[in-house]
Amino acid sequence: MKYSILFSALLAALALSACDRPTVVTTPAVVTVPGPAGPTGATGATGAQAEKGATGATGATGSTGNTGASGAPGKSGGSTVIIVPPEPAR
Repeated sequence: MKYSILFSALLAALALSACDRPTVVTTPAVVTVPGPAGPTGATGATGAQAEKGATGATGATGSTGNTGASGAPGKSGGSTVIIVPPEPAR
């Protein structure tokens, strides 16, 4: 019973699809043929030259720095003598 229902459904689908054959309608292709090329157009006029910009002003000179303070006078040495012994030979 199971196969008979499946077989009859498959047979019905095949029978119904065989009856209706749609026709394909083709339209003729439109062929366009380009004409000859036209003459070249005239060259455009040259544009006007732009004006030059103004030159900038020179900057001001900086001021001179102050003189540094004088150093303190040196001190006289004391009576201490430092003796550095030489390194021993190896």
